[in-house]
Amino acid sequence: MKNKTAAPITVYEGNYLRMVERGTWEYSERTHAGGLAAIIIAVTPQDTVLFVEQFRVPLQANTIEMPAGLVGDIHAGESIEISAIRELEEETGWTAERAEVLMIGPTSSGSSSEKIAFVRATGLTKVGEGGGDGDEDITVHEIPRTQAAAWLVQKMAEGYELDAKLWAGLWMIEHELDGSPRG
Repeated sequence: MKNKTAAPITVYEGNYLRMVERGTWEYSERTHAGGLAAIIIAVTPQDTVLFVEQFRVPLQANTIEMPAGLVGDIHAGESIEISAIRELEEETGWTAERAEVLMIGPTSSGSSSEKIAFVRATGLTKVGEGGGDGDEDITVHEIPRTQAAAWLVQKMAEGYELDAKLWAGLWMIEHELDGSPRG
């Protein structure tokens, strides 16, 4: 009970994260953007899945991820859908006519209060090169949907770190949340 009712104590606060103690628990919180990120599930008209590759300092390794970003980090009050479309374009050079929030849940419930929204982007159009903003060095990969899982396994064997949410995203390409086939 003590952990649930203890007042939170900030033990460190930086530009983007704070460390909090609550009873015997230690965890991180985002200092801005409401603690919500969006992962964008995007399949092009050519039936390729969009993945991004970038070096992640905490892992000291290149990672393969689906495009993602903080909700409302640029424009306060921005909707999840608008943030997702903006991040998709910034990271991949593709924009979307529509974005649909599929589900929202914790990213790592034992160590962070951050939540992530899985967003399906549809009606994609290529509008630029992507690659991220000035602080990012993102490589865009367009992988045929039918080969995406095998490509991810190959990248893992090559030593890339893979965001585990990739597998949920691939499942959501093919299925509705109730498990029925999509389409």
